[in-house]
Amino acid sequence: MKHTVGLAEMRISAESGDVLITHSLGSCLGVVLHDPITAVGAMLHAMLPLSTINPEKAAANPYMFVDTGVPRLLTEFFKAGGRKQNMVVKVAGGAAIGALDRGTDFFAIGSRNMVVFRKVLWKNGLMIKAADVGGSRPRTVSLAIGTGEMLIRSDNAIKAL
Repeated sequence: MKHTVGLAEMRISAESGDVLITHSLGSCLGVVLHDPITAVGAMLHAMLPLSTINPEKAAANPYMFVDTGVPRLLTEFFKAGGRKQNMVVKVAGGAAIGALDRGTDFFAIGSRNMVVFRKVLWKNGLMIKAADVGGSRPRTVSLAIGTGEMLIRSDNAIKAL
């Protein structure tokens, strides 16, 4: 079954036939966790780097922010049976979408999202196995729970990550 992960949402599955998918990742990050041994997979669509800009929104929806969403994602992944020693971490997005219109990415949300993401991983002793980040084009990301295959769709092309 296909499960859509919306903006500022997270989904977890332990069903081998499931596919998690998120659309239109621009400056947002699509964070994917997969445990190939227990066949648990998770996906987060985080919008902004730091929750300190709006603590009330972060309290209501921690998945909106990288600094609160990724730790919550890890906690839920472990609760669902994923194990740290087996975990594969992949990420996509972090684009400079504004650069298309204005020639510059004034707020640099995409690159700031990646800086915060790397910091959260470092604090948790985790490494990124694969990434498709930056650039100026949006991406659609899917994760097949049974195989752990992550596909990136962008500019009418599909690639495995």
